[in-house]
Amino acid sequence: MSATAAAREALHAVDDPEYPGLSIVDLGLVEEVSERDGEIVVGLIPTFSGCPALHMIANDVVEALQTRPEILRCRVEWLPAPVWSTDRLSELGRQRLARDYTVVLRRKDGTLRCPVCGSDAVHDQSMAGPTRCRSIAWCDSCRNPVEVMR
Repeated sequence: MSATAAAREALHAVDDPEYPGLSIVDLGLVEEVSERDGEIVVGLIPTFSGCPALHMIANDVVEALQTRPEILRCRVEWLPAPVWSTDRLSELGRQRLARDYTVVLRRKDGTLRCPVCGSDAVHDQSMAGPTRCRSIAWCDSCRNPVEVMR
């Protein structure tokens, strides 16, 4: 297996620190994996440029890649573009966020569907969420708070 292929495979085992069990691949953070002068370079897109978990994610990526015998050297680059959006999430990522973390994604028309009960009776509650990339909404049907990934 090539070093680049080994790196791509290893990235599937790197979880986002806020969502254990959900890989950075499924969250759409991985933009590119390349080999430059014998070094694997992983280009990642942050959900927010000021995310406090960026250093932890980069360390986890390097750790995961260094376990592969095909990879001699590696590093992470945080890319300024393209800008991350929820469109980058895989289908598995969307399902896991809803099922395991009660995180809802805003639809193209701006509406929200409750990940708990499936109702469309969800409205924004607070733009201040637990992190910069999430806000809080409320479902009038099941009366649950849900997080909205921005």
